Amino acid sequence: MGSEVVMVHEVPFPSQIVTSKPLSLIGQGITDIEIHFLQVKFTAIGVYVDSSDVGPHLGNWKGKPGNALVDDDDFFHALVSAPVEKIVRVVVIKEIKGSQYGVQMENAVRDRLAEEDKYEEEEEAALEKVVEFFQSKYFKKDSLITYHFPSDSRFCEIAFATEGKEGAKMKVENANVAEMIQKWYLGGSRGVSPSTTASLAGALSAILS
Repeated sequence: MGSEVVMVHEVPFPSQIVTSKPLSLIGQGITDIEIHFLQVKFTAIGVYVDSSDVGPHLGNWKGKPGNALVDDDDFFHALVSAPVEKIVRVVVIKEIKGSQYGVQMENAVRDRLAEEDKYEEEEEAALEKVVEFFQSKYFKKDSLITYHFPSDSRFCEIAFATEGKEGAKMKVENANVAEMIQKWYLGGSRGVSPSTTASLAGALSAILS
């Protein structure tokens, strides 16, 4: 990992993560919800890619400003579809049960699959495995969830760690479910984190300028 850190709402994120090569933090934000007129932050998010890899796949949007990309779902679909390695790093700010997080993800992913007529028995079984993975976990503050989308496959690896200990891992081997998880975090107007969407739009606009 790179030595520099970027603070995302008081949560430190490495500016770079090294897998087979260095991936740079190009987008960040939070998930939050309004409770009794207060904005409660639940997670901080960092999105990592190799910016030189992803640029060529987004050439149709070259020269577009970030504020024009924010609501362009075709742009974010192209980002999700780009065959480049991506990592989404999620750090827990407010404690939550893993089952609550799992249900939220299940609903979002299932709705997207159903809309695209891709929700079959295989997808249902794969999504249930993801929900089961989170079911028994308790997301303490600073717990870390990592989604790794390799460039050469349409799968997704999920890792969970808490209190600095090496945690559990699982692999999502259904391409449709993996794609919708990616869309949930990088999904433009319907993404789980509008602030992350805006950050990605701004950063990618600069890369494409």
